[in-house]
Amino acid sequence: MARGRMWIGLYNSYDPVRFHEAHRRALARAGPIALAYDANLCTFGFPYGVKEVKTPLEIVEWVAGTTSIGDDGRHLVALAKQGRFHVFDFPKKGFPPQLGTIAVTTNHPEPRKAITAKGVADLLIGGASVCLVFGLGHRGIEDLDVYGLAAHHLDITAKGLSLETATALGAVPAAIDAYLRR
Repeated sequence: MARGRMWIGLYNSYDPVRFHEAHRRALARAGPIALAYDANLCTFGFPYGVKEVKTPLEIVEWVAGTTSIGDDGRHLVALAKQGRFHVFDFPKKGFPPQLGTIAVTTNHPEPRKAITAKGVADLLIGGASVCLVFGLGHRGIEDLDVYGLAAHHLDITAKGLSLETATALGAVPAAIDAYLRR
């Protein structure tokens, strides 16, 4: 059986109207991580611009031209050129089905939805795709509906410790990848 695809999903809980430096940095940081751990990358509710329609490649080329993170954004562009960067609106009634099983990263998982890095790796090994959803902003994902839409809640520390977004973006895929390589 083919291994499922890991997705890194960036959920905009920062500002739904204006694109900020926090959005740019999260994208630039997530690109190399997605490449390193053979994951796809997607965004939810990012305010890329209302007047002009931008393709995923145009978005990452724009971000790459304005950052030094991720080798000047080259990794993010490489990901998009491989068709592995996708843009979605906020998930009002559910996440897009092509993302597979949704696992929200949180330091306060519901016990009945809790999953470990090994559990996510087992899903991937079993052929299921899994989207790891990371909330941007200092409070992470505040929309409780998103927690309800997720099949799983992943606390990568297993201790209820809150990690800064950039730290979690690196730690979560790395922990899962360690189980995939066993």
